[in-house]
Amino acid sequence: MVEDELALFDKNINEFWNKFKSTDTSCQMAGLRDTYKDSIKAFAEKLSVKLKEEERMVEMFLEYQNQISRQNKLIQEKKDNLLKLIAEVKGKKQELEVLTANIQDLKEEYSKKKETISAANKANAERLKRLQKSADLYKDRLGLEIRKIYGEKLQFIFTNIDPKNPESPFMFSLHLNEARDYEVSDSAPHLEGLAEFQENVRKTNNFSAFLANVRKAFTATVYN
Repeated sequence: MVEDELALFDKNINEFWNKFKSTDTSCQMAGLRDTYKDSIKAFAEKLSVKLKEEERMVEMFLEYQNQISRQNKLIQEKKDNLLKLIAEVKGKKQELEVLTANIQDLKEEYSKKKETISAANKANAERLKRLQKSADLYKDRLGLEIRKIYGEKLQFIFTNIDPKNPESPFMFSLHLNEARDYEVSDSAPHLEGLAEFQENVRKTNNFSAFLANVRKAFTATVYN
């Protein structure tokens, strides 16, 4: 280190001074002067080398600090990116959880609607079955025939109404609407009281009385 060199130089100066004080001859003075010059020169060279080494060490230290600073900056950037990525993943996870919950709700709602529709279809089928059974019972007594036509409709055809033409058909169509109520249409010949008959059968659910009333109305058209 520079401090060591200075201490050594100070030691050499002291030794030189002590020799100088104990010397009387001019020859010895010249030798000591040369020795002193050589010592100063050697010290200066060593000090120059040491200073250059110290400068290189300072430069290396500064470069090392710069590298550490750059690495810290890169680490911070990677940390920030990682935190951002984690936040995005958490956001996507929450979105997925919400979407999964919505899908589950839709599945449950679909299942309930499916059960409701199935039950309604079953009830419809039962009602149509009962209508068909009733039709079979009334076929011979009332000259009534029931046919299943388009749109889940039943067509009711009465005969034996017109004495002059027993095979002449008197008909109307019936189906169950979205509210599962009877809906009558397409009467031939046209019946003015058909809407009233429809309203009565919806209230009473007495289908036999409904058919009897319709037959009476068709009979009335023959004699009017």
